[in-house]
Amino acid sequence: MNAKARTYIDKHKYKRMRKMNMWLLLTAVLFVLPAAAYSAGKSKKAPVSDREYWVSEAYKMARPVLENMARGELQKNMQTEFSPSFDNRNRKVVYMETFGRLMAGIAPWLALPDDDSAEGVKRRQLREWALASYRNAVDPASPDYLLWSGAGQALVDAAYVAESFLRAYDALWVPLDEVTKQRYIKEFTGLRRVDPPYTNWFLFSSVIESFMAKAGAGYDEFRVNTACRKVEEWYVGDGWYADGPVFAFDYYSSYVFHAMYLETLQAMVDAKANTRIDYKKYYDRALRRAQKFAVVLERFISPEGTFPVIGRSTPYRLAAMQPLALMAWYQTLPEELSNGQVRAALTKVMHRMYDVMDNYNSGGYLTIGFCGSQPATADWYTNNGSLYITSVAFAPLGLPADHPFWTAEPEPWTQVKAWNGQPFPKDHRWADGAKTPDKW
Repeated sequence: MNAKARTYIDKHKYKRMRKMNMWLLLTAVLFVLPAAAYSAGKSKKAPVSDREYWVSEAYKMARPVLENMARGELQKNMQTEFSPSFDNRNRKVVYMETFGRLMAGIAPWLALPDDDSAEGVKRRQLREWALASYRNAVDPASPDYLLWSGAGQALVDAAYVAESFLRAYDALWVPLDEVTKQRYIKEFTGLRRVDPPYTNWFLFSSVIESFMAKAGAGYDEFRVNTACRKVEEWYVGDGWYADGPVFAFDYYSSYVFHAMYLETLQAMVDAKANTRIDYKKYYDRALRRAQKFAVVLERFISPEGTFPVIGRSTPYRLAAMQPLALMAWYQTLPEELSNGQVRAALTKVMHRMYDVMDNYNSGGYLTIGFCGSQPATADWYTNNGSLYITSVAFAPLGLPADHPFWTAEPEPWTQVKAWNGQPFPKDHRWADGAKTPDKW
């Protein structure tokens, strides 16, 4: 190739390279720089604290339910979902499931005193909506009067309503007008028609009856004491309860047993009920079991914020962590667990579940699934009202913002330590030797 030809080629190569460089520069101006500016803008935002994140998630979950129900429009506006294999029960059960389970979850938070913080404004608004919703739930003239009659499912979710009163007695039960209170007593009493299955359902009866004992209404001692005796029979060790005579590896120890057993016993202590059972001794033993189970649950949380998906009712999501959350709220975490590590672990799980996948339908209500929309995870009794039991993981919001649970530095939880070469505590079989003979 002669020199003239090489010069011609080099000139054209230079022109092509110059055009390419101009294009790359233009691309940077159009795309890279705005993205960098956007990132810089985001980084300037004040970091959200763990508590602020929990509050935002709790409010997001609760607002569509309570704002509508306070106006008597939940049954009109809720975007409902039902299991593909849903049985032939009245589908209006979805509304009681939604309301009862949500209130059981956020009651501890709503019980905090008012303040003028951003959180306090949200909390006060939710409480006002909740009190109006409680009235509508038992007012036969309200479009949002709940399904207290019919199938046995009413017993289940009436128990969650009663549980919410036990968790925030002064904030949610005491302020109700006398007519509304008497309507609740009437509806709760009417549920004695339901013969509960030989399972965790015994505790639904006992929570309702023990609440009525605390409220000074007539209660069925046999339903309370039978539940206590059966739960003792079904305890299998290391914090686990069998859901009836046969053990199943699922989260019903979390969903129902630990919380409702403790609450039944505490309500009977508060009521100063004098029966054959020594409720305080039973409570102390049940609390130690719950503490052991909290240790188990904390160890289930992976460094990535996931936990094993086992058993039935998996769309109940974070309700699997209820005993761990309860021990934090009760301020009775076992010595193996610090406030900082429990908060860090639960927050990591929430971020993994709520940030990565969309757990709400287009109407703003929880959608059937474990992490995201997964309709096939539903059991034959599942509707999207059932899923509001996930709110029970918010129980530590019932601790004030200046409590060590919220102010302690985040610490690595057990699996983080174990998978990163750090020392971590051993875990051995635990048993208690407490004896609780009948008083007479």
